[in-house]
Amino acid sequence: MKRNFDMKSMKLIIDNFIDKNSLSGGLNNVKIQDLWKKTMGSNINSYTTELNLRNKTLYVNLSSSVLRQELSYGKQKIIDLLNNEIGETIINKIVLR
Repeated sequence: MKRNFDMKSMKLIIDNFIDKNSLSGGLNNVKIQDLWKKTMGSNINSYTTELNLRNKTLYVNLSSSVLRQELSYGKQKIIDLLNNEIGETIINKIVLR
């Protein structure tokens, strides 16, 4: 038996579930990790040891101090690039460690 679901109501149910269970932070964290790999490329990603998104701040741990210094000059460009890719403003600040 095939059931037809209204996609708008299904999206509403999923969005309500995410909001009620406070899952949006974790989902955004996963989205940002995937976007970082895609946007920054494999070279930069190979030096990235950890990414965490907390309170609209992206914490990036890098194993190269030279790369950390180079990326610090383009923080705002990286913020704009990631926010544009995800389609909403979820990052206001980047902390490079």
